[in-house]
Amino acid sequence: MTVRRFGRYAAALLLALTLTGCGLGDDDAADGDRTAPTAGSRSEKDRPRHRPTDQQSPTKRPTDRASSYSDWDLGAHPLPLRPDGFGVMGPTPPALVERRFATVDLLPPPEDGRFHSTVGPVTDEIRRRMGKTWSPACPVGLDDLRYLTVSFRGFDGRAHTGELVVAASEAADVVSVFDALFAAAFPIEEMRLPTTADVDAHPTGDGNNTAGLVCRATRGGGSWSAHAYGLAIDVNPFNNPYQKGDVVLPELASSYLDRSWRRPGMIQPDSVAVREFARIGWSWGGAWSSLKDYQHFTATGR
Repeated sequence: MTVRRFGRYAAALLLALTLTGCGLGDDDAADGDRTAPTAGSRSEKDRPRHRPTDQQSPTKRPTDRASSYSDWDLGAHPLPLRPDGFGVMGPTPPALVERRFATVDLLPPPEDGRFHSTVGPVTDEIRRRMGKTWSPACPVGLDDLRYLTVSFRGFDGRAHTGELVVAASEAADVVSVFDALFAAAFPIEEMRLPTTADVDAHPTGDGNNTAGLVCRATRGGGSWSAHAYGLAIDVNPFNNPYQKGDVVLPELASSYLDRSWRRPGMIQPDSVAVREFARIGWSWGGAWSSLKDYQHFTATGR
């Protein structure tokens, strides 16, 4: 496969969530939730492609695949739309059942392979890159948000640099969580700012971007999502999908609803991710009873 580099951030919880369907607490389960086509799903035009290498996959189970990396062209398979605006949900393609891609570096990786982080304001350049994911109509102003960079360990085993926008009040705590995830070698596929390209993209159901702020309402439009305040983060949405009734988001991630089959990047009740977010007072959507949002961590319970 070729690696297509989109102009340094042409680059959604979703955003369908990838910002796929997350952002609801138990009390909001009846309304569902959606942003754009998947917080992490890019259009085919803007999505970088991943190149297989010769490393061995750390997972085993029904399909002992010889290939180390998933042979799937991300963002290249638009889904038919349902009346509710989501893509038609289907079985997980065999190439994504044990999902593993090498991370495409959009920011320089840490040269020493150690954890590094920065916390800063949302500059004019960052604001431009955020596009439709924030506007003056949002419930939080730019002065109350912070732009973070944090190191993360990819599925390729290498150290990479990711970026998030979160509430200023939570920035230091969020950095400490990702420091712990890095130390535990918890793998994250991608961590970049959602942009207008994500919001406008046709759903492909295969996104996996770890992301924070996206200014959007819950699906019924009655209240703002915690993402709209920078008070929620979705981690590896494809490995940790949202489910409510017949809705699974990302739309092709149904294989990962089997939480007894432990694969890299999944979040379990005993996961370091659950423990670390709980340490800073955030709760996990995988513990909700009326729906499951395994990717979703929130400071508000929604």
